[in-house]
Amino acid sequence: MNAQGPLRGVKVIEFVGLGPAPFAAMLLSDLGADVIRIDRPGAHGGGAAEVLARGRRSAAFDLKNPEGVKACLDLIARADILLEGFRPGVMERLGLGPDIAHQRNKALVYGRMTGWGQHGPLAHAAGHDINYIALTGALDAMGTPDKPAIPLNLVGDFGGGSLYLAFGVLAALTHARATGEGQVVDAAIVDGAASLMGAIHQLQAMGMWNRGRGENLLDGGAAFYGTYACSDGKFVSIGPLEPEFYSLLLEKLELASDPVMANPYDASQWQAQRETLAARFAAKPRDEWCAMLEGSDACFAPVLTTDEAANHPHMAERGVFTEMDGVRQASPAPRFSRTPGAIQGPAPAPGADTKAILSDWGFDENAVSALENAGAFGKTR
Repeated sequence: MNAQGPLRGVKVIEFVGLGPAPFAAMLLSDLGADVIRIDRPGAHGGGAAEVLARGRRSAAFDLKNPEGVKACLDLIARADILLEGFRPGVMERLGLGPDIAHQRNKALVYGRMTGWGQHGPLAHAAGHDINYIALTGALDAMGTPDKPAIPLNLVGDFGGGSLYLAFGVLAALTHARATGEGQVVDAAIVDGAASLMGAIHQLQAMGMWNRGRGENLLDGGAAFYGTYACSDGKFVSIGPLEPEFYSLLLEKLELASDPVMANPYDASQWQAQRETLAARFAAKPRDEWCAMLEGSDACFAPVLTTDEAANHPHMAERGVFTEMDGVRQASPAPRFSRTPGAIQGPAPAPGADTKAILSDWGFDENAVSALENAGAFGKTR
């Protein structure tokens, strides 16, 4: 593939599954890695709407056929990174576990993505993002006093899962290239989500996070760190944590002389301060507040829908979003000054590239024909 980005030349095999592993593979692809998806013969899908599968090619192998398994092992022998997101033991039962893989490729980085981890009492239980972050204490820390709030599946699947998997396999790749030694990366969402709570653990240790849910500095308890409704029913966000930024916000809201607002860190005043701010923001529509506050050091931003976010001047100028075949999606991140990443294309149809992948990864024509004749892979499109 004619890829671009800092990971150009890195070869990644992704065994297709549900959950955050596909997003980690997308991130690697966006940064230039040659990521091939191992699909099941006869699977359906592909196209620009499958954003999390963008930028890869797909090969379809019958993993119940010994020749299909052998073909995967031959690809593994040529790979730098393997990603899989199945329950513990599934890859071993397929004959593709890390012990066998490392016999074929001792420098392979074998990335395993699960919710509960590869071991522990819950390792084999089903679960989803909400369950994983519930067990780490993260879910309990978010929401109102009456009920935890569900933060989409950003904190668990993608924050604690995908990002830690991508970070982990790249760290292990650095080690492998220096030493020739591959290893298994056990990326569990419970581990990653707990790690993301580091700042809250610090605040607790410092005695600065000891109230109930929705009553602390960063969880909506503090009046100056939250969202407020405007007269048109739309919302704005404020977060002036530093005294100078807080003073600027009060000045712009014409509340600098209000004694209730004098001490933002006095938790006994937060309810009264919240009521004061709510009344002030409710007096004007959101766009008027944007004209007054946006771009200042008052730590202000409108709460935008996904459609509005794509058209915001700041987001548009930076090209935060892009379109592919009419589907809006985020551009590759982060950005690199010398080796910028790029979306390598829409999601592939399962099995569409089997022969091309085998050829590109060093299989000669006779070997490809032998695999096809043995029924190792599905019909290519």
